[in-house]
Amino acid sequence: MALKPVPIWTCCTNQQHCCVYPQSWKLGFSHDGYRGSGSRFLNFKANKKWECLVLLSETERAVTPVEDEEPLAPPEAASPGIVEENQIIHSKRFHRDLQSLPKPLSATDLSCGNRDGSKVRVAYQGIPGAYSEAAALKAYPKCETVPCDQFEAAFKAVELWLVDRAVLPIENSVAGSIHRNYDLLLRHRLHIVGEVQLLVNHCLLGLPGIRKEELKRVVSHPQALEQCNILLNKLGVTRINSDDTSGAAQIVASEALRDTGAVASARAAEIYGLSILAERIQDDPDNITRFLILAREPIIPGTDRPYKTSIMFTLEEGPGVLFKALAVFALREINLTKIESRPQKQRPLRVVDDSNKGSAKYFDYLFYIDFEASMADPRAQYALEHLQEFARFIRVLGCYPMDTNL
Repeated sequence: MALKPVPIWTCCTNQQHCCVYPQSWKLGFSHDGYRGSGSRFLNFKANKKWECLVLLSETERAVTPVEDEEPLAPPEAASPGIVEENQIIHSKRFHRDLQSLPKPLSATDLSCGNRDGSKVRVAYQGIPGAYSEAAALKAYPKCETVPCDQFEAAFKAVELWLVDRAVLPIENSVAGSIHRNYDLLLRHRLHIVGEVQLLVNHCLLGLPGIRKEELKRVVSHPQALEQCNILLNKLGVTRINSDDTSGAAQIVASEALRDTGAVASARAAEIYGLSILAERIQDDPDNITRFLILAREPIIPGTDRPYKTSIMFTLEEGPGVLFKALAVFALREINLTKIESRPQKQRPLRVVDDSNKGSAKYFDYLFYIDFEASMADPRAQYALEHLQEFARFIRVLGCYPMDTNL
């Protein structure tokens, strides 16, 4: 396979903290903010702090190890409940062979293989029937979905060229943010190239012929159980946690648990031969999960449709610094759709001397922001240039079209 050299452009406000961009992201400005009409992107003048540091091949960038990343232990196998022999009645509708379903990729056991280049391969966390798979199919209706056992495995599958994209959840309108994926976005060098908003429809599933009043236990992901409090409290069932919703449906079907139901999607019921005992059982009917689409290379930003840009940055210490950082967007009438703060893991504590009260310890924070503007829009470019005055580190995670359809 031929290696294609790719220049990596960096901008540093000091030598210890810098952000890295591919050549296509040469974000820059002259002092008067002029953008050359003959160029697709802006170029910084020589007096700006942007320079090409090194040429890396595509292959080298894809497999660059992450510094503080530890090997992941394989997840423990779920332990299904014990059922008496006289309660085990195999469903006639459950005719699918579980061995024929795609086996989830493991972060510790990823191997390259031949693949059909005519289809887009999309990785997701979970097993067939998961909501993440539904999000992948919404983004790419004709794609080949590839299940992964953990979020890290989906990131690595893209980096190792095993798949073309990864679709991972980032926030839910009821449960809030998925902090693990925010941390992984910083640790891995993938780019956000799209988003998917999926309306979640939780269903209560059980073996054919079973009524929901006969259930004694319900198994599902903890968040799914929490989002269906009203019905589950009414039924008075015992709640059992599982790794994901579709995995819960698989357990009920494969073990033929007559007194156990699962909270999962309607697609999971179809795949595992279960009956839908109740639909739309979530407490909040407007239960929406937002997913990010990740790829090895960024897309070219445009202005032909609504775009969103995601960035991460850290700030210098001082009063009102966060206010000043956010003001760079307000001054240019750029709408912020999300702001999230995460403690920095490499140096989580800072000691501040105080002559009156001694020393105090505070957290150093990393800020994640989504704003509604394309990087092809001069307003966004001016805002990031202005933000450099206060930030020690800036990284553009991606500029991508907004998903406006549910």
